[in-house]
Amino acid sequence: MCGIIGAVAQRNVVPILLEGLRRLEYRGYDSAGLAVVDHALVDVRRSGRAEEALDGNELVNLRRSGRVAELEAAVHEHKTHGHLGIAHTRWATHGAPCERNAHPHLSHNIAVVHNGIIENHDALRMRLGDLGYVFASETDSEVIAHLIHYHYRQNKDLFLATQQAVRELDGAYAIGVICDDAPQQLICAREGSPLLIGVGIEEHFIASDISALLPVTQKIVYLEEGDVANIGLLGFEIVDAAGNPADRAAQTSELTAERAELGNYRHFMQKEIHEQPRALADTLEGLLAHGGLDARIFGPGADAILRTVDSVTILACGTSHHAGLIARYWLEDIAGITCNAEVASEYRYRDSVPNPNALIVTISQSGETADTLAALNHAKSLGQPHSLSICNVPESALVRQSKLSFLTRAGPEIGVASTKAFTTQLVALFALTLVLAKLRGRLDQTAEKFCLEELRRLPEIVRKILGVENQVEKWAERIAFKQHALFLGRGLHYPIAMEGALKLKEISYIHAEAYPAGELKHGPLALVDSDMPVVAVAPNDALLEKLKSNLQEVRTRGGELFVFADEDSHFVAQEGVHVLRLSAHAGPLSPILHVIPLQLLAYHTALQKGTDVDKPRNLAKSVTVE
Repeated sequence: MCGIIGAVAQRNVVPILLEGLRRLEYRGYDSAGLAVVDHALVDVRRSGRAEEALDGNELVNLRRSGRVAELEAAVHEHKTHGHLGIAHTRWATHGAPCERNAHPHLSHNIAVVHNGIIENHDALRMRLGDLGYVFASETDSEVIAHLIHYHYRQNKDLFLATQQAVRELDGAYAIGVICDDAPQQLICAREGSPLLIGVGIEEHFIASDISALLPVTQKIVYLEEGDVANIGLLGFEIVDAAGNPADRAAQTSELTAERAELGNYRHFMQKEIHEQPRALADTLEGLLAHGGLDARIFGPGADAILRTVDSVTILACGTSHHAGLIARYWLEDIAGITCNAEVASEYRYRDSVPNPNALIVTISQSGETADTLAALNHAKSLGQPHSLSICNVPESALVRQSKLSFLTRAGPEIGVASTKAFTTQLVALFALTLVLAKLRGRLDQTAEKFCLEELRRLPEIVRKILGVENQVEKWAERIAFKQHALFLGRGLHYPIAMEGALKLKEISYIHAEAYPAGELKHGPLALVDSDMPVVAVAPNDALLEKLKSNLQEVRTRGGELFVFADEDSHFVAQEGVHVLRLSAHAGPLSPILHVIPLQLLAYHTALQKGTDVDKPRNLAKSVTVE
């Protein structure tokens, strides 16, 4: 959830750190800070010739509550400068969101930034307190700084001291460490939280997310679990959790700084909603390249694994979980295979019945979602070896820890509220459904050809549906200052109603709930009155007439209806009933089309309210803590 960036270079790294923090703002945070080692140089004139002499190293630490802009103002005020530095955006877990709890944390001449949670911090705090260390914050992270200093005091080797310290930590961490004794040495380590090294020419960087480094390098080294790295101007060395030298290959990322820019859009969320035709086309490119469905799109060995499995368990959180709920309908209806969609954060805390022949499908935009990673590891520990990840980041932990994978080529998704990641996840899950159906003898050549043609048409249909934005904006004006909203759907579209409600509450802070429309009379109908807008997802499918009856129950109680309908759904707009027609019914792909206007509705409602669309309060993009 928090963001880390660090740099060691022969130039001033402060602008690099600040730009990196700005690019990490999408992750969600409440404070920001940086620490740099400023080695001041003085000219010494002797016998008519100039010499350079070090006039000492100063560790400068600046922290501010609030946005990166406030930290940047402090940097300019103090004229902060340095060739070695670390910086951080914090999302509060232990300790209130305030300046004293912001990172970096200091212990004498050592500064540390940390993502994750240290579970044994109470015991370490007591022990370090007995050793004379004084704590200035309420955080679990500060124990890391003091622990590293304790070991450094013994051996004067920052790399070794960090290795010794992390062996005493329980929990998850990605850390960056600097010391004013070593003005060209940057140390980092990871366990359970993502961290990578950026490779430059006589300069190196660290970051928790590649987006922070795109302005300076695309050459990346991903650290593995337990790695500790010693980084200098000219190179780096990595040791694994056992202290043995580790060789981690460098990769060149396909992402560019330009793809992460806002462009002509008002917010990243709006940009990413409008990027969905291209994101879908890019994701479909690999799927359609073979001219027919092929299990190899999920990786080597996929054919053998997918022929073996007899059920599917989907593990995901938030929006990705909603994608899993839709996939459950597809997998059972089209592929004829039992499917269960689990909330990843709950899965490992209940006694489930493991099936060694189940396919464990994990879904995550970042591939670093802590709850989903933990759920995957739990599933493996139960003797369920067949795993498939659906993810937007090829080098992520989830992809590396899964036997099979499908990469959604959505590009960088900066807005906290997921949009294009969701629709590309649905395409991936539909592809999985079709491949399993084909392998199980439930999809003949005619049906396969039809489904592939429908997928090819999808980006263009989405592009046309984006044309309803002006109409949706008018609806948003009516909803923006309501206190509550109800979203309704039936069957395959109930999870889309859930996604619409989630989007609205995420960025507009309006309380919104979703229900299967048939459940109205079992309780929610008591809430309906003229102040409760009711949003309905109304495709022209087998449940349409039943949905119409449910919506009549709303009108009878004075509720105001906002209906997203297919072209041929025969809804009539009238007083209290607003109807927006999208496209012809798209069969099983209909959820992908119907979610687009719900995303736009949430976006424009938030605009009307003046909330922070891309960085909603209390939320983070990549949830890397449990």
